[in-house]
Amino acid sequence: MAWRNSLGVKVMLAFVVGAALSVLLIVAAASVLVHSSGNVLEGIDVADAARDMSDELRFDARGVPVGLGNGHDDREKDFGLANDFKLDWIFESLRQESAYRVLDASGRVVLLSPAGAAFWPDDPAARRLARTRFEFAHAGVAMRGATEPVWHQGRVWYLQLAVSRRFLHLMYEAFALPFTGASISLFTLVLLLVFGPCVYLTLRYALRPVQQLSEAAADISPRSLHARLAAPQVPREIAPLVDSFNRVLERLERGYRIQQEFLATAAHELKTPLALVRAQIELGPPTEQRELLLRDVAHMSRQVQQLLHLAEASEAQNYRPGEVDVHEVLHEAASYLQRMADAAEVRLELPPRPHPERWRADHGALFTLLKNLLENAVQHTPPGTLVRVELAAGRLSVRDWGPGVSPDELPLLFARFWRGPHRRDLGAGLGLSICHEIAQAHGWQLQASRAEPGLRMVLCAPGMAAGAGTQPRA
Repeated sequence: MAWRNSLGVKVMLAFVVGAALSVLLIVAAASVLVHSSGNVLEGIDVADAARDMSDELRFDARGVPVGLGNGHDDREKDFGLANDFKLDWIFESLRQESAYRVLDASGRVVLLSPAGAAFWPDDPAARRLARTRFEFAHAGVAMRGATEPVWHQGRVWYLQLAVSRRFLHLMYEAFALPFTGASISLFTLVLLLVFGPCVYLTLRYALRPVQQLSEAAADISPRSLHARLAAPQVPREIAPLVDSFNRVLERLERGYRIQQEFLATAAHELKTPLALVRAQIELGPPTEQRELLLRDVAHMSRQVQQLLHLAEASEAQNYRPGEVDVHEVLHEAASYLQRMADAAEVRLELPPRPHPERWRADHGALFTLLKNLLENAVQHTPPGTLVRVELAAGRLSVRDWGPGVSPDELPLLFARFWRGPHRRDLGAGLGLSICHEIAQAHGWQLQASRAEPGLRMVLCAPGMAAGAGTQPRA
């Protein structure tokens, strides 16, 4: 499928896969930390809480700790709490789950929470002033504790906080995990619904110059090989490709010009020798081979002339466009071919001339085009039949009643040097190629279709509105 090779689709898929993997990694990391490293997290939380509580420690005039909660912070002011607000109510409500105490440098307890001294181990060594974190059991419940030093007026005090593991586990299960899941879900939605469209719009903006380059490259043809791709807005990664493509166009243009010049020069140089050969044969004594030689020379002269016309038709600078009456040029071409048509016993049926049909074209090129179309039809239609020409606004058709061509041969009609099997003369197969080159140079469309019987050649000039879509009668 074409979308598999789309750069934009690949980048979007990379974003979606990356976002999904990021979310999965976050979920996995959170699960591992919560379930496998719960002890570590609980210890960190208790230590952080002790550190925060040390800032709330109140001292009396002698510098001795007397309680927690030294007034009110900004949030307390917003809720209108009194200045004597203390944190003791927390430990009063949860005296079986949490407690704190303050010790001096010698390990003597100077301040206790409402849980009292019974909450703490009796062993003085269990005060663990030198350790930041510790564990013990109270009433069969595992506790986690943390010690935080507090310096005040040159003296050091130690604030110890202990919280039961079951309370910490409840906080994780009831609050931390649900909030973590909600946060991950919100992060996923933001990642997909906000960053996804941003990535899509960014890709459209970034790839727009590439699309413009593609359209510009598609418009380049043998008639516009002088055109080059502009690369000011092209992404830096694609600029070398554009430069290489432009250099390829330069080489192609140079080779195409050389080929066209060689073709025109060779055809022009061969015209004079062939004319001299023909003159020598005609002036020589009559022989049995004279007619064959003259016919061969005529055939070669015709091929050379068609090669010259083909080279001239391929160059747009050879045209001098102007307002041309198509009826007039058509009758000129028919008059030029009338002797050939009479010899082939073919009648040329031209359209009436109720009013002039003017196209913007080069007179000589249009004459060559119409002459070749009529000549091709005469060469393929049987004796006793006709070649019918119809002309409407912006559309001209030439139809013969010959054997026509098979559907497989229709694309070959405008190929150089291709000749149909029913042609009566020894043409080079360049007539319709010349017609096609002239039509392209003028911006016209030349198409062939089966007429059953015969072949219909249709020349359309875009921009001529009326009659451009009509079909010629059978």
